[in-house]
Amino acid sequence: MPSISELLQTTALDKVDAKVLLANLIEKHLGWPKSSLISRDRDSLPQALVDDWLDLEKKRLLGHPVAYLTGKKEFFNIELTVGPGVLIPRPETELLVELVIDFLDLANGCQISAPKVLDLGTGSGAIGLAIAKNIPRALVTCVDISTGALAIAKRNAELLDLKTVQFHQGSWFDGVTDKFDVIVSNPPYIPRGDQHLSMGDLRFEPSSALTDNQDGLSAYRQIFQQAQTHLNAGGLILVEHGYDQSEAVCQLLTDCKFVDIKAHLDLAGIKRAASAKLG
Repeated sequence: MPSISELLQTTALDKVDAKVLLANLIEKHLGWPKSSLISRDRDSLPQALVDDWLDLEKKRLLGHPVAYLTGKKEFFNIELTVGPGVLIPRPETELLVELVIDFLDLANGCQISAPKVLDLGTGSGAIGLAIAKNIPRALVTCVDISTGALAIAKRNAELLDLKTVQFHQGSWFDGVTDKFDVIVSNPPYIPRGDQHLSMGDLRFEPSSALTDNQDGLSAYRQIFQQAQTHLNAGGLILVEHGYDQSEAVCQLLTDCKFVDIKAHLDLAGIKRAASAKLG
Protein backbone atom coordinates (compact mmCIF):
# COMPACT_ATOMS: atom_id res chain seq x y z
CA MET A 1 0.00 0.00 0.00
CA PRO A 2 1.25 3.51 -0.77
CA SER A 3 2.28 6.00 1.90
CA ILE A 4 1.41 9.67 2.42
CA SER A 5 4.76 10.63 0.94
CA GLU A 6 4.16 8.55 -2.19
CA LEU A 7 0.65 9.94 -2.73
CA LEU A 8 1.93 13.51 -2.43
CA GLN A 9 4.80 12.82 -4.82
CA THR A 10 2.63 11.29 -7.53
CA THR A 11 -0.48 13.49 -7.42
CA ALA A 12 -1.17 16.15 -10.03
CA LEU A 13 -2.98 18.24 -7.43
CA ASP A 14 -1.69 21.46 -5.95
CA LYS A 15 0.33 20.35 -2.92
CA VAL A 16 -1.62 22.53 -0.49
CA ASP A 17 -4.93 21.08 -1.70
CA ALA A 18 -3.51 17.57 -1.59
CA LYS A 19 -2.34 17.95 2.02
CA VAL A 20 -5.73 19.31 3.12
CA LEU A 21 -7.51 16.36 1.54
CA LEU A 22 -5.07 13.84 2.95
CA ALA A 23 -5.24 15.37 6.43
CA ASN A 24 -9.00 14.96 6.30
CA LEU A 25 -8.72 11.32 5.21
CA ILE A 26 -6.15 10.23 7.78
CA GLU A 27 -8.27 11.77 10.53
CA LYS A 28 -11.41 10.10 9.19
CA HIS A 29 -9.93 6.64 8.60
CA LEU A 30 -7.13 6.41 11.15
CA GLY A 31 -7.78 9.09 13.75
CA TRP A 32 -4.35 10.57 13.00
CA PRO A 33 -3.72 14.29 13.56
CA LYS A 34 -2.62 16.61 10.78
CA SER A 35 0.97 16.41 12.04
CA SER A 36 1.02 12.79 10.83
CA LEU A 37 1.46 14.15 7.30
CA ILE A 38 5.06 14.61 8.40
CA SER A 39 5.59 12.25 11.33
CA ARG A 40 4.03 9.20 9.65
CA ASP A 41 4.50 10.07 6.00
CA ARG A 42 6.13 6.70 5.18
CA ASP A 43 3.59 4.45 6.89
CA SER A 44 1.50 2.29 4.57
CA LEU A 45 -2.09 3.42 4.22
CA PRO A 46 -5.17 1.13 4.18
CA GLN A 47 -6.87 0.41 0.88
CA ALA A 48 -10.13 2.09 1.92
CA LEU A 49 -8.28 5.35 2.52
CA VAL A 50 -6.44 5.09 -0.79
CA ASP A 51 -9.72 4.45 -2.61
CA ASP A 52 -11.25 7.55 -1.01
CA TRP A 53 -8.12 9.52 -1.90
CA LEU A 54 -8.37 8.54 -5.57
CA ASP A 55 -12.02 9.60 -5.63
CA LEU A 56 -11.29 12.99 -4.02
CA GLU A 57 -8.26 13.50 -6.22
CA LYS A 58 -10.36 12.95 -9.33
CA LYS A 59 -13.08 15.34 -8.18
CA ARG A 60 -10.58 18.04 -7.24
CA LEU A 61 -8.89 17.75 -10.64
CA LEU A 62 -12.33 18.39 -12.14
CA GLY A 63 -12.53 21.57 -10.07
CA HIS A 64 -14.73 20.59 -7.13
CA PRO A 65 -13.98 22.90 -4.16
CA VAL A 66 -11.77 21.46 -1.44
CA ALA A 67 -14.25 22.62 1.22
CA TYR A 68 -17.04 20.61 -0.40
CA LEU A 69 -14.81 17.55 -0.64
CA THR A 70 -13.83 17.68 3.04
CA GLY A 71 -17.23 18.95 4.17
CA LYS A 72 -15.74 21.62 6.40
CA LYS A 73 -14.18 25.07 6.34
CA GLU A 74 -12.45 27.16 8.98
CA PHE A 75 -13.80 30.68 9.40
CA PHE A 76 -12.66 33.25 11.92
CA ASN A 77 -11.97 30.99 14.93
CA ILE A 78 -14.64 28.36 14.28
CA GLU A 79 -14.95 25.32 12.02
CA LEU A 80 -18.07 25.02 9.89
CA THR A 81 -19.76 22.17 8.10
CA VAL A 82 -20.27 23.16 4.47
CA GLY A 83 -21.74 21.55 1.39
CA PRO A 84 -22.95 22.32 -2.14
CA GLY A 85 -26.06 24.06 -0.77
CA VAL A 86 -24.14 26.94 0.81
CA LEU A 87 -21.53 29.49 -0.14
CA ILE A 88 -18.02 28.61 1.02
CA PRO A 89 -16.97 31.18 3.65
CA ARG A 90 -14.09 33.40 2.45
CA PRO A 91 -11.32 34.97 4.53
CA GLU A 92 -12.35 38.46 3.42
CA THR A 93 -15.78 37.95 5.00
CA GLU A 94 -14.09 37.69 8.41
CA LEU A 95 -13.83 41.49 8.18
CA LEU A 96 -17.57 41.71 8.86
CA VAL A 97 -17.22 39.70 12.06
CA GLU A 98 -14.31 41.85 13.23
CA LEU A 99 -16.27 45.06 12.59
CA VAL A 100 -19.35 43.79 14.43
CA ILE A 101 -17.24 42.71 17.41
CA ASP A 102 -15.55 46.13 17.50
CA PHE A 103 -18.90 47.90 17.33
CA LEU A 104 -20.47 45.80 20.06
CA ASP A 105 -17.43 46.16 22.30
CA LEU A 106 -17.94 49.93 22.09
CA ALA A 107 -21.70 49.54 22.47
CA ASN A 108 -21.16 47.58 25.68
CA GLY A 109 -19.94 50.83 27.21
CA CYS A 110 -23.35 52.27 26.32
CA GLN A 111 -25.09 49.62 28.43
CA ILE A 112 -26.29 47.31 25.63
CA SER A 113 -26.04 44.20 27.76
CA ALA A 114 -27.62 41.78 25.27
CA PRO A 115 -27.17 43.21 21.76
CA LYS A 116 -29.44 41.81 19.07
CA VAL A 117 -27.78 40.88 15.78
CA LEU A 118 -29.49 39.95 12.51
CA ASP A 119 -27.50 37.98 9.91
CA LEU A 120 -29.30 38.18 6.56
CA GLY A 121 -28.56 35.47 4.01
CA THR A 122 -26.69 33.42 6.59
CA GLY A 123 -25.84 30.40 4.41
CA SER A 124 -23.71 28.08 6.55
CA GLY A 125 -24.16 30.50 9.45
CA ALA A 126 -20.56 31.72 9.19
CA ILE A 127 -21.06 35.37 10.14
CA GLY A 128 -23.82 34.98 12.71
CA LEU A 129 -22.29 31.96 14.45
CA ALA A 130 -18.82 33.53 14.60
CA ILE A 131 -20.38 36.59 16.25
CA ALA A 132 -22.33 34.42 18.69
CA LYS A 133 -19.22 32.38 19.55
CA ASN A 134 -17.10 35.46 20.22
CA ILE A 135 -19.77 37.59 21.93
CA PRO A 136 -21.75 35.15 24.09
CA ARG A 137 -24.06 37.93 25.34
CA ALA A 138 -25.26 38.67 21.78
CA LEU A 139 -28.69 37.45 20.70
CA VAL A 140 -28.18 36.39 17.10
CA THR A 141 -30.88 35.66 14.51
CA CYS A 142 -29.83 34.01 11.25
CA VAL A 143 -32.09 34.33 8.18
CA ASP A 144 -31.93 32.54 4.85
CA ILE A 145 -34.42 31.82 2.09
CA SER A 146 -32.98 28.33 1.59
CA THR A 147 -34.24 25.58 3.89
CA GLY A 148 -31.20 23.52 2.94
CA ALA A 149 -28.82 26.28 3.97
CA LEU A 150 -30.66 26.77 7.25
CA ALA A 151 -30.37 23.06 8.00
CA ILE A 152 -26.59 23.33 7.62
CA ALA A 153 -26.48 26.51 9.73
CA LYS A 154 -28.51 24.87 12.49
CA ARG A 155 -26.20 21.85 12.45
CA ASN A 156 -23.21 24.16 12.77
CA ALA A 157 -24.83 25.90 15.74
CA GLU A 158 -25.30 22.50 17.42
CA LEU A 159 -21.69 21.48 16.77
CA LEU A 160 -20.50 24.80 18.22
CA ASP A 161 -22.86 24.44 21.21
CA LEU A 162 -24.54 27.77 20.44
CA LYS A 163 -27.95 27.24 21.98
CA THR A 164 -29.29 30.81 21.91
CA VAL A 165 -28.99 31.48 18.16
CA GLN A 166 -32.36 31.68 16.42
CA PHE A 167 -33.08 30.78 12.80
CA HIS A 168 -35.72 32.09 10.42
CA GLN A 169 -36.58 31.01 6.90
CA GLY A 170 -37.45 33.84 4.54
CA SER A 171 -36.25 36.39 2.02
CA TRP A 172 -34.38 39.17 3.82
CA PHE A 173 -36.82 40.77 6.29
CA ASP A 174 -39.89 38.68 5.38
CA GLY A 175 -41.50 37.65 8.65
CA VAL A 176 -38.90 39.45 10.77
CA THR A 177 -40.64 41.63 13.36
CA ASP A 178 -37.90 42.50 15.87
CA LYS A 179 -35.53 45.43 15.92
CA PHE A 180 -31.77 44.91 16.11
CA ASP A 181 -28.62 46.67 17.19
CA VAL A 182 -26.71 45.25 14.22
CA ILE A 183 -27.85 44.09 10.79
CA VAL A 184 -25.10 42.33 8.84
CA SER A 185 -25.16 40.66 5.44
CA ASN A 186 -23.00 39.20 2.70
CA PRO A 187 -25.65 39.17 -0.04
CA PRO A 188 -25.29 37.97 -3.64
CA TYR A 189 -23.48 40.81 -5.40
CA ILE A 190 -21.92 39.42 -8.59
CA PRO A 191 -23.67 40.95 -11.64
CA ARG A 192 -25.45 38.77 -14.17
CA GLY A 193 -23.08 37.43 -16.83
CA ASP A 194 -19.89 38.20 -14.90
CA GLN A 195 -17.08 35.92 -16.11
CA HIS A 196 -16.11 35.00 -12.55
CA LEU A 197 -19.29 32.93 -12.24
CA SER A 198 -17.79 30.38 -14.63
CA MET A 199 -14.40 30.23 -12.90
CA GLY A 200 -12.91 28.27 -9.99
CA ASP A 201 -15.01 27.28 -7.00
CA LEU A 202 -17.86 29.57 -8.08
CA ARG A 203 -18.84 27.05 -10.76
CA PHE A 204 -19.96 24.66 -8.02
CA GLU A 205 -21.48 27.04 -5.47
CA PRO A 206 -25.21 27.91 -5.42
CA SER A 207 -25.78 30.70 -7.94
CA SER A 208 -28.45 32.28 -5.74
CA ALA A 209 -25.75 32.96 -3.11
CA LEU A 210 -23.45 34.55 -5.68
CA THR A 211 -25.49 36.62 -8.10
CA ASP A 212 -28.76 38.54 -8.06
CA ASN A 213 -29.05 37.91 -11.82
CA GLN A 214 -29.28 41.68 -12.21
CA ASP A 215 -26.74 44.46 -11.74
CA GLY A 216 -25.26 43.08 -8.52
CA LEU A 217 -26.90 45.79 -6.39
CA SER A 218 -30.53 44.71 -6.13
CA ALA A 219 -30.05 42.94 -2.77
CA TYR A 220 -28.58 46.10 -1.26
CA ARG A 221 -31.55 48.16 -2.45
CA GLN A 222 -33.96 45.75 -0.78
CA ILE A 223 -31.97 45.47 2.44
CA PHE A 224 -31.29 49.20 2.85
CA GLN A 225 -34.88 50.21 2.11
CA GLN A 226 -36.25 47.91 4.81
CA ALA A 227 -33.43 48.06 7.35
CA GLN A 228 -34.42 51.38 8.91
CA THR A 229 -37.57 49.92 10.43
CA HIS A 230 -35.55 47.03 11.90
CA LEU A 231 -32.62 48.95 13.42
CA ASN A 232 -32.57 50.33 16.93
CA ALA A 233 -31.45 53.91 17.48
CA GLY A 234 -27.71 54.09 16.96
CA GLY A 235 -27.75 50.66 15.35
CA LEU A 236 -25.26 49.55 12.71
CA ILE A 237 -25.86 48.15 9.24
CA LEU A 238 -22.89 46.39 7.69
CA VAL A 239 -22.54 44.63 4.33
CA GLU A 240 -19.87 42.99 2.23
CA HIS A 241 -19.68 43.96 -1.44
CA GLY A 242 -17.63 43.36 -4.56
CA TYR A 243 -14.17 44.78 -5.15
CA ASP A 244 -15.52 47.52 -7.44
CA GLN A 245 -18.85 48.28 -5.73
CA SER A 246 -17.86 50.46 -2.78
CA GLU A 247 -18.93 53.77 -4.31
CA ALA A 248 -22.26 52.40 -5.55
CA VAL A 249 -23.11 50.70 -2.22
CA CYS A 250 -22.20 53.80 -0.20
CA GLN A 251 -24.37 55.91 -2.50
CA LEU A 252 -27.31 53.57 -1.92
CA LEU A 253 -26.83 54.02 1.82
CA THR A 254 -26.83 57.78 1.32
CA ASP A 255 -29.99 57.59 -0.78
CA CYS A 256 -31.70 55.71 2.06
CA LYS A 257 -30.77 58.48 4.52
CA PHE A 258 -28.20 56.52 6.51
CA VAL A 259 -25.39 58.49 8.15
CA ASP A 260 -21.83 57.88 9.34
CA ILE A 261 -21.22 55.87 6.17
CA LYS A 262 -17.82 54.19 6.09
CA ALA A 263 -15.88 52.04 3.62
CA HIS A 264 -13.73 49.28 5.11
CA LEU A 265 -10.62 47.67 3.62
CA ASP A 266 -9.87 43.96 3.61
CA LEU A 267 -6.38 42.55 4.22
CA ALA A 268 -5.52 43.12 0.56
CA GLY A 269 -6.31 46.81 0.89
CA ILE A 270 -9.50 46.51 -1.19
CA LYS A 271 -12.70 48.28 -0.16
CA ARG A 272 -14.71 45.20 0.76
CA ALA A 273 -17.40 46.35 3.21
CA ALA A 274 -19.60 49.33 3.97
CA SER A 275 -21.23 50.35 7.24
CA ALA A 276 -23.68 53.03 8.29
CA LYS A 277 -26.03 54.11 11.07
CA LEU A 278 -29.53 55.49 11.22
CA GLY A 279 -29.91 59.21 10.57
